[in-house]
Amino acid sequence: MVFPLVPLPVSVVESSGSLPITASTRIAAGQADAAASVLAALIAERTGLHLEITVDPPQSGDIVLELSDADDEHYALRINDSARISGSPAGLFYAVQTLRQLLTAEGDTWLLPRIEIDDAPRFDYRSVMLDVARTFFDVDTIKSFIDRASSLKFNRLHLHLTDDQGWRLHFDSRPLLTMRGATTSALGRPGGFYTKDDFREIVRYAAAHHMTVVPEIDLPGHTHAIGLAYPEIMESPVMNDALLAQSRELDQPLPVAGEPYLGWGVGHSSVKIHDESTWQFLRDILTELAEIAPGPYLHVGGDEALGTAPADFDAFIERVTALTRELGKTPVAWHEAGSAQVAEGTIGQFWGSINPSEAHAAEARRFAERGGSVVMSPSDVAYLDQKYDADFAVGLDWAALINLETAYNWEPTQVIPGLAPEAVRGVGAPLWTETVTSLEDVDQLFFPRAAALAEVAWTPPQERDWTSFQARIGGLGGVWDAAGWGGHRPAEIVWSN
Repeated sequence: MVFPLVPLPVSVVESSGSLPITASTRIAAGQADAAASVLAALIAERTGLHLEITVDPPQSGDIVLELSDADDEHYALRINDSARISGSPAGLFYAVQTLRQLLTAEGDTWLLPRIEIDDAPRFDYRSVMLDVARTFFDVDTIKSFIDRASSLKFNRLHLHLTDDQGWRLHFDSRPLLTMRGATTSALGRPGGFYTKDDFREIVRYAAAHHMTVVPEIDLPGHTHAIGLAYPEIMESPVMNDALLAQSRELDQPLPVAGEPYLGWGVGHSSVKIHDESTWQFLRDILTELAEIAPGPYLHVGGDEALGTAPADFDAFIERVTALTRELGKTPVAWHEAGSAQVAEGTIGQFWGSINPSEAHAAEARRFAERGGSVVMSPSDVAYLDQKYDADFAVGLDWAALINLETAYNWEPTQVIPGLAPEAVRGVGAPLWTETVTSLEDVDQLFFPRAAALAEVAWTPPQERDWTSFQARIGGLGGVWDAAGWGGHRPAEIVWSN
């Protein structure tokens, strides 16, 4: 039997028979209260059964949770006369997601197969990114996005908090950023921002789902919104040829200093690199961000800084990554930052082509040369905002048309020539929101391609197989439907309930 297990576990051994899940089935929680609550909620969502959570000694037929003190993401799942799950808190959470996928119905009876699974991720950095700058999403929508991503065992939530179109996080030290820079989104859509308490709630909810928030303040370009609040630290907009051509083609406005920018063009904005008031501004906001973001990472952007002279860009990156280190955080930056002497240990995020130019490859290798690593997000296989096909209603196509097979069939350690496999930190799946206006749009772009990327990030390469994935992914349609999650259902997949 083909079980809809995505991402595919490291080891799966099937036996004959099954374990019925009924109203009398109990969840023996032991000391794993959090995992037990998640499991009970997911079983209720899928089956309508509300199972008792107990701390009494387990009995035959129970689902038994055993919490280990391991500091990793490994878990073991054994289903015979009972279901027994063991692992760290993160491991138990992932085991619960696996068990959710194993539930099947025969008539009115819900069953778990007799099976043994041992599992752990290939990469420890498995990221999804949501661009809340071009389209603002409220806290509840972010939580819904976390629900979706964590079900596929992603463990990093990269929030793109700032861009030319909007600034989305309040800072006490610089209150004008949200007062003036958060009023709109791309194409004039409504704006908005997160208070510090909002952000803390997002961090809390993500942590409960074993996701670390990676906040991004994009610098030194993609900064037009800063100029609405603090124009004294901004250069004048640069009208490059690509921006002018795009503005004509899409009938979008050009950027004007002091006015909200509603278009999609890039490369026109830059902070003043050599002005010390810029650096006081950056120290203020990054210090405040480091205080409310408990995770180890701060993403400082570094992409598409076409309005910044190369030497100035390199000087900026060297200084801003050093500042991030000084604040006790690991800097993360898009791969263009590799042209500079990034601070030791900086993580690069590669968004170039799956077949990169030598210049882009050299920039990516620089992070490893400086004691860091690289997260792979090639735009022509891993960008969730790209269309599935030319007729798809939402998304862009500047990088590629990315169908499900394209999103699945690539190997992160083979993208950058000369980059050692151990320097690949993981996989990132960005979802930019120029064309996205709702959670329904997010679902259309996220499902099922995010599942393909989750398997790329989790499963050993020798175990990955497109034909197997096709057979398994179709069975998740019922899981997603029960959760109320929409999404695209490609015709090449046989979808079941």
